[in-house]
Amino acid sequence: MKSLTGQQIRRAFQSFFAARGHQVLPSFSLVPHDDPTLLWINAGMAPLKPYFDGREIPEIPRIVDAQKCIRTNDIEEVGHTARHQTFFEMLGNFSFGDYFKKEAITWAWEFLTQVLEMEPERISVTIHVEDDEAFDIWHRQVGLPENRIYRGAEDNFWEIGEGPCGPCSEIFYDRGAAFGCGAADCKPGCDCDRFLEIWNLVFTQFNKGADGEYTPLPKRNIDTGSGLERLASLLQGVANNFETDLFRPIIDRTGEIAGRRYGESDEDDIHFKIVADHLRTVTFAIGDGVLPGNEGRSYIIRRLLRRAVRSGRRLGIEKPFMYQLVAVVDQIMGEDYPEIREKRSLIERVVRTEEERFHETLSGGEALLSELMAELSAKHETVIAGADAFRLYDTYGFPIDLTIEIAKESGFTVDREGFDAQLEAQRTRARQARQVAEGMQSQRGALESIDQPSKFVGYEELTVDAEIVALVQDGERVDGVSVGSEAQVVLDVTPFYAESGGQVADRGEIVSASGRAQVVDVRKAPHGQNVMTIRVIDGSLHQGDAVRAHVDAELRRDTVKNHTATHLLHKALREILGTHVAQAGSLVEPERLRFDFSHFGPLTDEELAKVEAHVNDAIWRDHHVVIREMDIDDAKSLGAMALFGEKYGKRVRVVQAGESIELCGGCHVERTGLIGQFLIVSETGIGSGTRRIEAVTGRHAYAVARERDAELREIAQIVKATPTTVVDRVSRVLEEARVLERELESAKARLNHGRVAELAKRQEMISGVPVIRAAIKDVDMEGLRQLVDELRVGRETYMVVLGSVHNEKVQFVASVSKDLQEKGFHAGQIVKQVASIAGGGGGGRPDMAQAGGRDPEKLGAAIEKVAEIVEAVAGDRAV
Repeated sequence: MKSLTGQQIRRAFQSFFAARGHQVLPSFSLVPHDDPTLLWINAGMAPLKPYFDGREIPEIPRIVDAQKCIRTNDIEEVGHTARHQTFFEMLGNFSFGDYFKKEAITWAWEFLTQVLEMEPERISVTIHVEDDEAFDIWHRQVGLPENRIYRGAEDNFWEIGEGPCGPCSEIFYDRGAAFGCGAADCKPGCDCDRFLEIWNLVFTQFNKGADGEYTPLPKRNIDTGSGLERLASLLQGVANNFETDLFRPIIDRTGEIAGRRYGESDEDDIHFKIVADHLRTVTFAIGDGVLPGNEGRSYIIRRLLRRAVRSGRRLGIEKPFMYQLVAVVDQIMGEDYPEIREKRSLIERVVRTEEERFHETLSGGEALLSELMAELSAKHETVIAGADAFRLYDTYGFPIDLTIEIAKESGFTVDREGFDAQLEAQRTRARQARQVAEGMQSQRGALESIDQPSKFVGYEELTVDAEIVALVQDGERVDGVSVGSEAQVVLDVTPFYAESGGQVADRGEIVSASGRAQVVDVRKAPHGQNVMTIRVIDGSLHQGDAVRAHVDAELRRDTVKNHTATHLLHKALREILGTHVAQAGSLVEPERLRFDFSHFGPLTDEELAKVEAHVNDAIWRDHHVVIREMDIDDAKSLGAMALFGEKYGKRVRVVQAGESIELCGGCHVERTGLIGQFLIVSETGIGSGTRRIEAVTGRHAYAVARERDAELREIAQIVKATPTTVVDRVSRVLEEARVLERELESAKARLNHGRVAELAKRQEMISGVPVIRAAIKDVDMEGLRQLVDELRVGRETYMVVLGSVHNEKVQFVASVSKDLQEKGFHAGQIVKQVASIAGGGGGGRPDMAQAGGRDPEKLGAAIEKVAEIVEAVAGDRAV
């Protein structure tokens, strides 16, 4: 058997089938295209579905590829088995109405035995119990002995509901008795690791109808899949996928960072594997545009990344590290997957940002959890309520499984059922909120029965003559409404834009011979008409009245400036930040615009300046805004971007403003120059992975600029400078403040050093253990930790327990050296017992832990308790 790298296997497979007339396709994206049934591309055939079901015809009926895939069914199994992975590569050759079983089987055999030089006598296959054709090919043409051809039923027929299906033949490689279960009947399909499935050949020759009947397909297809990582484990002679060159460099680099080595501890090896697998998945997913977040694919990526970070902590890595491993994935796979190489810096930045956020979550969550456990301990309770665990999860982003894990270490349990109930209640509230938000109360009742058409002409005209075709008040059709009333009105023709696509509704007036009304809102009715909500301010209006409908032109002018500016902003963000930016919502009002978009972190001042300049450049170039209607396929081929949350039919409206091309049903300026000026007011985060920019245009931008200028002048006056010298003056003031701050910190450090020296002198030997224990006046938790850290410096063997009362709260910190930990001393258990004397509790790691208490009067007694604890543990060890 040849010894080949993962890259060599991948390329050998593609070359072999290319030489046999197959078109070599690059891997499709991990994000399914036009397939709502899939969260990820999870099999080699998934992106080729249109060829299998006949929706599209391939350029060449023979295709070969190496397809990147993600499967997340068994995330918890990763690291515990030899082959469970979330990301993997599937090598596949496909035929669409061209060759069939003979070629698929004989070529598979040829590739395995001649190209990869696998030992033929170690290969076995399974076929469907009724597939005599496959048996004859394997036995008579390939020459495989009958006793290595196994017939199966369910496992050897591929189908997913209605549609194309057929029998399959799985190929297994016998790794030898050393990998087996020892059973006399061990054979392909056994749960042990002896017979490794390396290839599945699917013969798609039937169509399963809605009635369950199988009929022959007019064109038969071939779909095969071979796991690259499995082939690599055989050809490289290693025990599992994680020891191949596709994973091992990641593991080795992780070991360098952790100061540990793979293969020395079973527990560590699990975490090495988790890090390597999840890092590959996260890297490729971000490369395909999926950023960590709280829903769908984004949530899976966040979950995997956080799971890997926790495994890193188990390996002793307390700081962000995974971003450093992206370069290793690039080295292994970047040549064959250029998207990883091209987006490496972006991927590293996203991963690092997410790691840093999670470390902050862990630090804050652990402190809150410690306080919670201290409170429970004071009440002699050991169960963390589901509501409290949910608060940690919902408010602070602290994972429930981590809460359970930490609680267990400190002798607590978590009410998981109560947590799940809280989670389901939140989901119910969210669903109800969505239903309320999506429902328009005015559409109930009478509006549902109004089917008279209403033509919208507001793109071209702001004032029209029209007729009232319906009036609705309090959910009932009425003939007329009088002064002081509010109602909904439908006109046969209207210039008023109904709120949609982020653009707010027009406002204006409707005037008849007998009355006048203000238009305060416009929404879509059940049958699609634009329904105006009116407030009658003079006389009365009646069904059948001839009216003049007039949109407030000034408000519309301001609104369309902002709307076109959002398109220019979207384009600028993608140009400056990258094509991962996607619109996640917008609001277009006369006074301002708000644009939400996917991005992994705050924009720098430089990036904001570039975005603002890019938009203003497009404005000053005075592009003509071209608006056309076309087929959606033509719009997509033109490169038009779809807007967040919009649904599109066959015909769409395309708005082009310079380089910006979007599908949009809203109102826009005729030329970009009419926007005047674009000014960013703020940039904030509104959720992980989602940012928000608020901006103003035209006269509102001018007003903001004047306001900023006035503030600058006021600041200059305060610091006794002019607007032109204010920066230098403020810089000098800040430097003076920094000097004073450094002097203060220096004084604190001298005081702290004195405390450390005094505490060091108080070291005592208790049962042979060097212990420093003390109650210190008015020091917060951070100060206690700093003192403990300094007392540990230069000491190989130590136990330090410090306590203090700060802001009427009792606080403790304990630390134990590694050699004392090996003798049974545990910082978390010690501090828990000490804190219990002061009416509190807590816990933590064996080397460092903290706790709280409620009774300041008991601080001294709690510190005295340390001696008793040490003597008890030392006595147990002596016994």
